[in-house]
Amino acid sequence: PLTDESIAGHVALSGRLINLADAYAPPPDSPFTINSWFDEQTGYRTKSMLVVPMRTPHGQTIGVLQLINCKDDSSARLADPPDVERHVRPYDARDEKLAGSLASQAAVAIYNRRLYLSIRDLFEGFVKASVTAIEARDPTTSGHSFRVADLTVALAETADRCETGPYRELKFRDDELMELRYASLLHDFGKVGVREHVLVKAKKLYPADFDRIRHRVELLKRDLVLRTARAKLDRALARDADYAARAARLDADLAAALAELDRQLDLVGVANEPSVQPQAFTAEILRLATQTWQDAEGTPRSVLTPEEARVLAIPRGSLTDEERVAIQQHVVHTFQFLAQIPWTKELSRVPEIARSHHEKLDGTGYPYGARAEAIPVQSRMMAIADIYDALTASDRPYKKALRAEEALAILDAERRAGALDSALLDLFIEARVFERTARPA
Repeated sequence: PLTDESIAGHVALSGRLINLADAYAPPPDSPFTINSWFDEQTGYRTKSMLVVPMRTPHGQTIGVLQLINCKDDSSARLADPPDVERHVRPYDARDEKLAGSLASQAAVAIYNRRLYLSIRDLFEGFVKASVTAIEARDPTTSGHSFRVADLTVALAETADRCETGPYRELKFRDDELMELRYASLLHDFGKVGVREHVLVKAKKLYPADFDRIRHRVELLKRDLVLRTARAKLDRALARDADYAARAARLDADLAAALAELDRQLDLVGVANEPSVQPQAFTAEILRLATQTWQDAEGTPRSVLTPEEARVLAIPRGSLTDEERVAIQQHVVHTFQFLAQIPWTKELSRVPEIARSHHEKLDGTGYPYGARAEAIPVQSRMMAIADIYDALTASDRPYKKALRAEEALAILDAERRAGALDSALLDLFIEARVFERTARPA
């Protein structure tokens, strides 16, 4: 801790300059003394001393500037105490003025550096808070952006060290790696513009839609029971001689109809999962929208509406074409948001890098369908990291997490199809970059 007992401490605490002709002979009423440890260890002799507070433009003392042994002849060597006595003189008023000016400039430089670091930490905190807030809307992707950033930067560092191949001359400065990290952290920020129920959609039907179908089936079953009971009552009131046989047939027909409705509801449950189903299965689902049942009033009803059947017939995943387009638009939202930030020169390409992470070299990516020559190398790196983490993520309800080797096989297939950068994927695999975010077994 700072105390008045040291010369530098006294200046820092008091904010007043100290000029000593002989540091070993301070004024009698001074609370401070010189720390002679250095002189004792080296045989040096400290004599004249000028200690000036370093004050910011706001008047805050952030350090001290300590000068010792003023010499008129700058080339004179102070090899021993006699040399000190011959060449050292006290600091004068001009020296105090110059030292004060130097201390002020040094204080401003330190203050600006601290301010820069403070702003950088503030922005870093804002970025992390923003990513956390976005991922809170979709808990199934928690941690995804941070993992993608780790993988992407690690791949860039690997490429930077590479001495062979097409990227042997690719080098990244520290500020370029920071730019890439921010682009990776914020690559999904545009999801703030995607409706939350679409963002977290785990199955083909929303829960309320599936419940509506289930209730519809229950109503149809109840109506069948009522119609059967009414038919049996009519037969009984008509004193039908063959009542017992007819009632048995009605009960059998009812049991078969109820079983068929249960089967159809089970089919809907299977179709609701975001898995790939055979074409024949999909055709049967579509038939459920055309097959009708009569309700209690004799009105024809279907288990599924045409729109529900269309949604359940989605060939892959859980999203309709409209929902898929809405989610793919998150990249556009990301670019529009990031483009509004007044980035420094060193970070100016963050929006461009982030908006291309879903593009494919063969032009099959989204949202712009850009081809290889229009996709920055940083975005190509992020594409590999993004796909790998999405495939191996263990917290997504609509699919199981793949093992590393399975995910790498899919990446390799994408590479062979011309979608991913072959040289970068080689580095990703050979340097085992993917292990950077490996989860415990």
